[in-house]
Amino acid sequence: MTLNVLRADPAGNITLFVLDPVPLGDRAGLASRLMEGSDVEQVGFVCSPVMGGAGRMEMAGGEFCGNATRAFGMLLARQLGGASQVQVEVSGCDRPVTVDVDLAAGTARAQMPLPRGVGRTEVDGCPATMVDLVGIAHLVVENVPPSLEFFQKAEPLFRDIPDLDAYGVIFLDTEQGTMTPLVKVPAADSLVWEGSCGSGSLAAAVAQSQNAPDGPFVRSYVQPAGVVEAAVVRRDGEEVAAWIGGPVTLDSPVEVEL
Repeated sequence: MTLNVLRADPAGNITLFVLDPVPLGDRAGLASRLMEGSDVEQVGFVCSPVMGGAGRMEMAGGEFCGNATRAFGMLLARQLGGASQVQVEVSGCDRPVTVDVDLAAGTARAQMPLPRGVGRTEVDGCPATMVDLVGIAHLVVENVPPSLEFFQKAEPLFRDIPDLDAYGVIFLDTEQGTMTPLVKVPAADSLVWEGSCGSGSLAAAVAQSQNAPDGPFVRSYVQPAGVVEAAVVRRDGEEVAAWIGGPVTLDSPVEVEL
């Protein structure tokens, strides 16, 4: 099998786009093969749009991914001759997502879904905030050493959240100013220490802005392989808008033989 693929680097969250049509049932297995032995953290499949967007991309596990959306938006902007704004259809989201692209600066900013729920909880005696972004949820903890053991202790909390395609634990080190994401996509059989995580960055901003005054709450989250800026706009104590942004680089398309 020969496939045309394109490697994208949105702030270190290495994403491989499969440019040829692939049946839905074959995607998870194909994604595992494409990721094996590489630095690729996730795989997205380019499809025909169905909601009037400029293009459509579906992740291997059917989840929503903010970083992949930003990267795909930049790809579409290039294909459209340098558009500064595109409407992107992406799995896990029931409407097109607006992506603002600055090709000269090499950055892209994506609108993000607002949280369906935000709640305080506790894992192994550590306070935490659960942020449900619909289809993907993240548990945000501060000053807890990143570990698979802690993730496994937290994992039962996600079972009570309906319709999850993916979930993760976001480890924030407030002294060092860093963030480390560990994300699981059950349908793709993947558990990855990601170079950066867009939805996790938004979840961190949501968690840290719970007591913030009305207006924009903007933070840059330094992650293992890159920096993602996340913003939440609050009004009367509620989140009314959100976005993530940062650098994106795109390689040229190549053929791979499987």
